[in-house]
Amino acid sequence: MRYFVDFSYFGKQYHGWQIQPNASTVEKLMEDAFSTLLREKIDLIGAGRTDAGVHAKQMVAHFDTDEIIDCEDLVYRLNAFLPSDIAVKNIFEVTENTHARFDAISRTYEYWLVQDKNPFLKAHAHYVKFPLAIEKMNEAAKILIMHTDFECFSKSNTDVNTYLCTITEAKWALKNDVLVFTITADRFLRNMVRAIVGTLLEVGSGKIEIEAVKTIIKSKNRSNAGASVPAKGLYLTQVLYPERAKK
Repeated sequence: MRYFVDFSYFGKQYHGWQIQPNASTVEKLMEDAFSTLLREKIDLIGAGRTDAGVHAKQMVAHFDTDEIIDCEDLVYRLNAFLPSDIAVKNIFEVTENTHARFDAISRTYEYWLVQDKNPFLKAHAHYVKFPLAIEKMNEAAKILIMHTDFECFSKSNTDVNTYLCTITEAKWALKNDVLVFTITADRFLRNMVRAIVGTLLEVGSGKIEIEAVKTIIKSKNRSNAGASVPAKGLYLTQVLYPERAKK
């Protein structure tokens, strides 16, 4: 039987989601916990992979096992077993062929900035000292929705087959003294959101004009886009699936 696990994590201590040799990852810790409690080898397939230091308010993964009699009890035992910066929210059965990665129809990320020094957000948000023209940043963000090829924002030397992504939302908003960039798309490239934020900050600081974003996208050249912002401000916040995925 196939199950989805809905969980969250604070990524500061981890080298991303995906298992890597000689590095602490969320996937490795969770697979070990599942395997121990279910007394069999469990492989988790995530909805995507987050880089080192990136957080997830909602991540989804699927796994196969025999029928779980009490999912709520398993959630309780997993949370007791896992470290405090990883939390399992829910486990539920899905249809047999549902895939956590390939069946996701959209993913949403947030990037957090603060413009006043705040010791309580030191590990949660990127501190930007210089003034920002937020209206210009939002105008530049609208340009993203008009395009689909984002090779210019992709990490170099990746093994993807396509750089095409459909962005449906991209906007900045001030929320409780935190400047939050929210972006939703059907898929994301490696390092894409952090490179987009870095580029929009160049618009906001006056380093480049709004129209330059179009030129950067059309160039398909990563070196023309802005520098990637730090991972600590990036959060995966939502992964959506079609209704047919639920059992």
